[in-house]
This record gives sequence, C-alpha cells and structure tokens, in this order.
Amino acid sequence: MVIGGHQERNRRGGTENVAGIVALGQAAELAARHLGDEQTRVRALRDKLEQGLLERVPDAIVNGNRERRLPNTTNVSFEFVEGEAILLLLDRLGVCASSGSACTSGSLEPSHVLRAMGVPFTFAHGSVRLSLSRYNTDEDVAHVLRELPPVIARLREISPFSREHPVPDGPSTCPTTCGPK
Repeated sequence: MVIGGHQERNRRGGTENVAGIVALGQAAELAARHLGDEQTRVRALRDKLEQGLLERVPDAIVNGNRERRLPNTTNVSFEFVEGEAILLLLDRLGVCASSGSACTSGSLEPSHVLRAMGVPFTFAHGSVRLSLSRYNTDEDVAHVLRELPPVIARLREISPFSREHPVPDGPSTCPTTCGPK
C-alpha cells in the first residue's frame, strides 16, 4: 500500500504511469516479433558450446533433458573439480557463470536437484551453469571453449581426488548427459 490519494480503490496514491505502461507494451511487442528467431540462434550457440565442451574436456556431462529445456541455458558438470573454483578462474578470464541457485549459495553440499536427477556425486560438485542471450556471439562461445578446458585441466592437476582417480586422456567414459531423456 502506498499512502496518498484515493485512487485505485484506496490501494495506492497517485496516477498510473501511462507512459510507462505504453512503453512496456511496445517493448513486449517488439520483443515478440523476434523471439522465435532469437531462440533458434541462441539455442544453436548453446548447443555449439555444449558440444565443444564435451569434445574438449574428458569426463564432462550435460545435466538435464537435452530437448525439453530453455534454449539459452546449459548446466555442465566436470568430474573431480569444485564449481566454485571454476567460477573464480572463469571470472578472471571474463566469463560469467554460476554454480547453482542463489538459495543454496554458501553450501558445500552438491545440488540436491542434480543428485535427485542421478548426477554422480563426483560430477555434481563440479557443476556450472552458463546462460546465453541474444547479445552473445560465436566469438563469445569460442572464448569459453578456449578458456574453460585449461581451467578444468588446471583444477584437476591440483585436486586430491583427481590424483586418486586419474582422468583418462581420451574421450569420456561417462555418459554425456545425466537426467531424464
């Protein structure tokens, strides 16, 4: 409740922001015109990013259903590394990413959602979410594909778990996706 006049059946004071309402309607109309094309282009960038990571990083998996999901978001797990460490190094390289939802930040436990989806414990700790938008380009994807694989390799070199269970040099022996098909 906003204190003021008796407009809006005494729920709020002041007059509606007519210009703002019209502007929001126009913005929504403009966005809707290109939504399909943008979703297709962003989905292609996401798929290119995922495929490139799976080809370049052994023991990496894409979490979730490969078809029924948002076109702009991927969640990838890397075995034997910590998601927070990945984020710190990526940030230094100009790559924005997240390791999970805001409501679980600060927790040392892997995502309960990833665990419920059947993502192995050794992968769930190394999960990162990458989101793209209409402002991303092929060069942005290429930048991540250049920078992220060496980050994972570096972290695996210093991981005590990785020394106990060396990561093979060849293609991943793990599935490329976890979760419902």
